[in-house]
Parts: sequence; C-alpha cells; structure tokens
Amino acid sequence: MSEYQLHCFAQSGNAYKAALMLNLIDAEWEPIWVDFFNGGSKTPEYLAINEMGEVPALVDGANIITQSGVILDYLSSKHGKFGATSADHRREIMRWILWDNHKLTANIATARSMMNFLAPEKRKQDVIDFLIGRAKTALKVLDTRLATQRWIVGDTMTTADLSCVGYLFFDGEFSIELADYSKVARWRDSIAALPGWKHPYDLMPGHPLAERKSA
Repeated sequence: MSEYQLHCFAQSGNAYKAALMLNLIDAEWEPIWVDFFNGGSKTPEYLAINEMGEVPALVDGANIITQSGVILDYLSSKHGKFGATSADHRREIMRWILWDNHKLTANIATARSMMNFLAPEKRKQDVIDFLIGRAKTALKVLDTRLATQRWIVGDTMTTADLSCVGYLFFDGEFSIELADYSKVARWRDSIAALPGWKHPYDLMPGHPLAERKSA
C-alpha cells in the first residue's frame, strides 16, 4: 500500500491542490475515487472518514487530514517542501491560502459547478454572473501581486501557489479568459512546466464524467 491515499475525484480543484502537491514532491500515493456526483461523499462509509462530507481527504496511516489548505500545510511540514522559512513567511502563506479559499476558489468553483454540473433548467445565470464577477476581481488582485514577483509569496513556490492555482487548469469550463490576466497566465504556465505536473483529469480518477457514471 502507498504511503498516502487521497480520496478525490477528477473534477475537484480542491482535491487537485493536494494531488498536485503529492505528485510534485514525488510522494508514494494513490487516488481513491469518490463518486461525488452520485452521493459518494455522503455515504456512511465516507462520512466516517470525513464527517463534513467533502473532498479531499488525505489518509496517512492513522492520520486523516481534510480541507485542502490543511492538507497542503501538513504535507509541507512533513516533507519540508513548498513551506515557510520563518514565522512571518508562514503567516503570509496562510494569508493567501485563506484569501484563495474565500475570494478565488470559492467563486470560480461555484460558478463552474453551476455551469457544468447542474441541469440546464437549474442554472441561474444571474448567480453565475455574480460569481464570475467576484472571481474576476480576485484574479485582478492576483495579477497585480504577480506583476512584481514570480511566485505569490517570496522567491520560491509555496503552498500558497498550489492553493491559488487549483481551479485555473479548468479554465475552459468557466467564462473567464485567463489571457486577460497575463501575469496569472504566465505563473500558471510556470507551474505546468514543473517536473511531476499533470492536468487534474490525468492525475485523478473520474473523467470523463459520463463514463464514470455509466461504469
């Protein structure tokens, strides 16, 4: 058995944050598919792993870690990679992870989910437009940050970068042109060029969705 098991599914950008870090640090890990779209995260078996009923969940022996930002911090602390070099640095990394969860990921993920995974009659365009507007505002903040530095915090990549980039490789699935944010696009491409990088649909099981649902 691999050192880590990551409960995940291919369409989850939050799970991708953890999966990508595991791959970039060359950890021994295996993905455990959660059939999210058919209630897989709400089964008694999964709720025994994560009572929040959310994905991802990382299993490391007797330890179960949930919430993507906590997983990133856990792996960074354990492996000594993509982490902080001082207390001030750690606070700055956490500042951007919390910002991402609230301002960037929350809006892009929800808009994308409504656009791609809800039945057409259930989609509310005014809500989607509102979420996309908030996501664009967040991307402007990130673009400004990256105008003067290669990475979000400091001179090297950290878990702040892995958190913020999580949903940006699904850019064909939400109505934002990343080319309009040239610094963000450059930064994302630099992450994609790292050894061990894979697209979420190649890194985690469950894509294409129709095939998984009919399996």
